[in-house]
Amino acid sequence: MQNNKCLELNANENSLGMSASAKQAITDSLGAGFRYPDNPRAALISKIATIHGVAENQISLGNGSTENIRATLQMLQYKALKEGRQFQMVIPVPTFDCAEMYANAIGVPVVKIPLTTENYDYDFDELQKAADDFDGISLLYICNPNNPTGIITSTSRLKAWVSNAPDNHYFLLDQAYLEYVSDASFESGIEWVKQGLSDKLIVIHTFSKLCALAGMRVGYAISNPQAIETVEAFMSMDNTNLSGAVAAIATLNDAEFLALSLRNTNQSRQMIETVLDDLGLRYLPSQTNFIFHEIKGDLKTYIDRMRDHGIKVGREFPPVTGFNRLTLGTPDEMAAFIKVLKLFREKDWV
Repeated sequence: MQNNKCLELNANENSLGMSASAKQAITDSLGAGFRYPDNPRAALISKIATIHGVAENQISLGNGSTENIRATLQMLQYKALKEGRQFQMVIPVPTFDCAEMYANAIGVPVVKIPLTTENYDYDFDELQKAADDFDGISLLYICNPNNPTGIITSTSRLKAWVSNAPDNHYFLLDQAYLEYVSDASFESGIEWVKQGLSDKLIVIHTFSKLCALAGMRVGYAISNPQAIETVEAFMSMDNTNLSGAVAAIATLNDAEFLALSLRNTNQSRQMIETVLDDLGLRYLPSQTNFIFHEIKGDLKTYIDRMRDHGIKVGREFPPVTGFNRLTLGTPDEMAAFIKVLKLFREKDWV
């Protein structure tokens, strides 16, 4: 079946859509579009600080959290250059790839450590070894929960590593999916910043997932004031636009929408887990708005067939094979996906 309009279940967006309050805030702000966004940015920083219980000078707004990733890389590259030291980034693979893309663009060597083969978790021993064996500055990029696996890593292991790391090890902890985590063992890195666990820790978050503002490009970093001041030197001026700032504030104030957004994803996750169980397809325990599940057969063929049936699903994530990442859309979208997946089983395609 050919369909000119595909279900887009491939980019971990929130297809529930922006809240009505965010849309209204944008409309109401249009008359101020000729002004620089200083006041809305300041109001957003104040709101984020209140939510997380940190000082305003511990927050750096980004044009999406990807800008915070780029600025952190550039800050550490400059620091290494000033000190006459080498600089590298260490990442698990697969993971969210923007950090690697930025590192490649500015000539920072990237050391890639595959996930463990038994449960697709971080290989802490090898990650730490890659940093320990390097005399210069190492940036450890850790996405927790990880993308594309959707799982959280050991809180105790990660916390111990961060707290005991030497001075030349820095940590960029990406918590894009923070609000979806239900595992009681999880601790946010923001709490570690507040505890003063390490002055080499920067935590980033985004409004693209639960808040459904991917197109508005709003994210932020939280760290100690000195680190934020240093990173801010590499951020663009007025990087958060007026619409993004007011939409983010409105969404944060809209408790009803945030609850609906979370409930929508949880319902969709349950629907997918049920059908995967029925079909005997393994999946990893998702703590996000997507699920990483087994596919029997050639993955590229599966992706192409899904597109032919009007559904875009996630790409391949080497070196992992035999798994596909599915964004958890609305329950109606999941029902459409389930219908196609069951058809594929009837055809012996999965």
